[in-house]
Amino acid sequence: MMRKIDMTDITRFDFNLIITFLALWHERSVTKAATRLSLSQSAVSAALSRLRQAAGDVLFVRTRQGMEPTQRAIDMVESLSDGAALIHQAFTSGKHFDPPQCNRHFSIGMSDDFQLALGAEISKKMREIAPNASILYRQTNRYIARQMLENGDIDLAIVTAPLAHRGLSQEIIGEGGYACLCDAEICGFTTQPSLDDYLSLPHVLVSYSGRDGLVDEALSILGLSRQVQTALTHFAALPPFLLGAKTITTIPSHAAISIARYTGLKLFEAPLDLGNYPIIATMRHTSKSDAALLWLLQIIKNAVAIQKNILLSSQPENP
Repeated sequence: MMRKIDMTDITRFDFNLIITFLALWHERSVTKAATRLSLSQSAVSAALSRLRQAAGDVLFVRTRQGMEPTQRAIDMVESLSDGAALIHQAFTSGKHFDPPQCNRHFSIGMSDDFQLALGAEISKKMREIAPNASILYRQTNRYIARQMLENGDIDLAIVTAPLAHRGLSQEIIGEGGYACLCDAEICGFTTQPSLDDYLSLPHVLVSYSGRDGLVDEALSILGLSRQVQTALTHFAALPPFLLGAKTITTIPSHAAISIARYTGLKLFEAPLDLGNYPIIATMRHTSKSDAALLWLLQIIKNAVAIQKNILLSSQPENP
């Protein structure tokens, strides 16, 4: 149902102020917001004064960390961000999307294991199909992706658990599992290692917390434990800790495939049941009619499918 708008009131409001508000929200600095909007600092300061008058609140307070939003600004940002997106889509949704002519700058949020597994393929296809477009991969995870989407910091997020928010559209685009990586020659493995072999080696853990992970939970159920000799928070740092060392790691299979392909490390099945997880593409509801973003989502889906095919073709045979 279309909401009635008092045209007398709305014509008095300068909608450019919404863009200024969103720039200040993202940059937390009048100077940076001015640069982002290609305006002078005095112009943004004047716009902020008008925003404060219209909202009846100071909206942003200067601190040592920058211009921090007030509760009133926090309450406003989602509606203003969604409104700006809807206005943009109203003028662009009817246009035919032509990838070769696209010069858009996309921003995708994903953890570095997905960047390792999917990023190169996504960027490759973009260069082939839309050479004038560009893409930024932002480090994120299920704990911060929702806020980044709400703030407009990213266009789309790839996560492994649903994000609880009514304003988000979420689609399962694949399924992931876990695999082991090690320097097979150094570790003495010519076939799939047994659970005893697996537990006999020092482990390199990669987790957001850097403390424990799913493997430790699964082992504790069996009354077992492992020796975690090294803990990391980024998957890209793994290879030097495994090459030439009697160590092993258990990580998401999509990341294990990518690392094995460019390092020569050996990929094995995990010798205990760690289950699977969904791979979920998440975007704002207001982006569902964004033809360019939906095109990019299809490229991401294709990259996930390619990784699945690589995993199936590289599955080791059990002795």
